Amino acid sequence: MYKNILVPLDGSELAECVLPHVESIAKGCGVETVTFVRVVEPVHIPISGGDDGYTFNVDDWKRIESESRAAAENYLNRLMNRLKNDGIDFQSKVLSGKAADMIADYATKDEVDLIVIATHGRSGISRWVWGSVADRVLRSACVPVLMVRAPGCVPGI
Repeated sequence: MYKNILVPLDGSELAECVLPHVESIAKGCGVETVTFVRVVEPVHIPISGGDDGYTFNVDDWKRIESESRAAAENYLNRLMNRLKNDGIDFQSKVLSGKAADMIADYATKDEVDLIVIATHGRSGISRWVWGSVADRVLRSACVPVLMVRAPGCVPGI
């Protein structure tokens, strides 16, 4: 049923709570490919070459973007070195853009069968302030999405 699973990660231990679920699904469903994705959001800093108080220039912006991308690649490489493949093709991909949009687009373009994503389980004002990438993925993806609650979740709204 599921041959190609997409696993978005943000670099946190919380997001990695999905890994045992992914492993079980992969073994039970004959999954061929699991792709771990880390999305690097664009850097939004004022850039100026003049004396108007800003200290960032285009080179600084490019350096920050490059360092963010390298950190994401290193994270995914370390993660993949910890996994045993058991006949599954593990892949990693770093994407740049708005996380939820990039995840949904990647799932469509790469014919993903299932997205497995962790949710922080925020509610109320913290959810309004921080938003929910998992919720936006759920609403925008055209494939099934399995949302895994992080450990320590408290029931209720």
